[in-house]
Amino acid sequence: MLDIKFIRENADLVKDAIRKKHLAFDLDTLIELDDKRKELLGHVEGMRAEQNEATDAIARASVGEGRDASIAKMRELKEKLQKKEEELAEIMKEWRRAMLQVPNIPDVSVPEGESDADNKEVRTWGDIPQFSFQAKGHVELMNDLGMVDFERGTKVAGFRGYFLKGDGMLLSMAIWQFVLNELTRKGFTPLLAPSLVRKEIFFGTGYLPQGEEDLYKTQDDTYLAGTAEVPSMGYFMDEVIPREELPKKFIAFSPCFRREAGSHGKDTKGLMRVHEFFKLEQVVVCEANHEESVKYHEEITANVEEIMQALGLPYRVVLNAGGDLGLGQVKKYDIESWVPSEGKYRETHSASYFHDFQTRRLNIRYKNDAGKTVFAHSLNNTAIATPRVLISLVENHQNEDGSVTIPKALVPYVGGRTSVSKK
Repeated sequence: MLDIKFIRENADLVKDAIRKKHLAFDLDTLIELDDKRKELLGHVEGMRAEQNEATDAIARASVGEGRDASIAKMRELKEKLQKKEEELAEIMKEWRRAMLQVPNIPDVSVPEGESDADNKEVRTWGDIPQFSFQAKGHVELMNDLGMVDFERGTKVAGFRGYFLKGDGMLLSMAIWQFVLNELTRKGFTPLLAPSLVRKEIFFGTGYLPQGEEDLYKTQDDTYLAGTAEVPSMGYFMDEVIPREELPKKFIAFSPCFRREAGSHGKDTKGLMRVHEFFKLEQVVVCEANHEESVKYHEEITANVEEIMQALGLPYRVVLNAGGDLGLGQVKKYDIESWVPSEGKYRETHSASYFHDFQTRRLNIRYKNDAGKTVFAHSLNNTAIATPRVLISLVENHQNEDGSVTIPKALVPYVGGRTSVSKK
């Protein structure tokens, strides 16, 4: 959420952010609502002051006509005030609803574009594998190796359901442990985060109201999170963090749930767009300084690149276009892994920073050098998401005999084995 004073003083900048992110939002309507809000607030505060004066006058007045007249005036004032307060409450509802739709300002480096098709390649790593045999896709490979069961997964969980089994499950756990060790070694605090999260946290992180169609909702008006970013940011909600403890760095693990509401007909087979998955997420809360945000943005992206390189997976980093940014994101990189069966890169990680967009909504603060309480900055990044990363892992490391070579980085976590082969 942006500060209303900033919005009013920088209306042209905010309007350009709305244009660049390709959002349908009328900023002028918000300004008009804010004018009404301030006008009504002035009336209400004035009438409350008048009411206080009348109360004092009644207390001082002696019994008689003067006191009766003051009481009659007080009743009339109370009725008028109640109407104005009700009017203000309705305007405040509209105002808050509109404020939640104002986008953050994209960084100047963010390219123009309507969708991920307009993202700009920043760099690539790794050689695209050239197979001397007919390479298989991950569905065929993993079925042949007894690593997955889609048929029974659909029977049990419905559309996009799956079971990881045997080496599929063991490799997933090996990846989690490897990534967890790498990030804790770099100073990130491990966190096992809840997936069942209160609505307020989703509003605070910016996933509501716009992303509601992609969330699973429970009978208790809570939601299932699609990333550990949501509960991890809620961890510090309504707190003042001691400045000397910043930055706060978490590597948070959780089950994740997404309805994939906007992907009908896309990736209906395999592990690309499943409804239930698992993620390790980097979450950083730092000082309110643009240079600090940029520094940590590059750092968390580099952490993922090191992981991908250790897994031997060719990838590219792209800078997301304005139309592919979320409401609160200032800048985002996607890391895309090479998928041989499709002959293209597919997104497996995202790294974003938000300035104080999330922390203002969640009321996460610290005291700066001047002793002033200010909102912190926040960042997040997918350290690894399974089972999606298994797609690239098994396809890029497949062999002519149908086996899959296990990357050296994972060998210690699978009992020293170097490959997955048919039993």
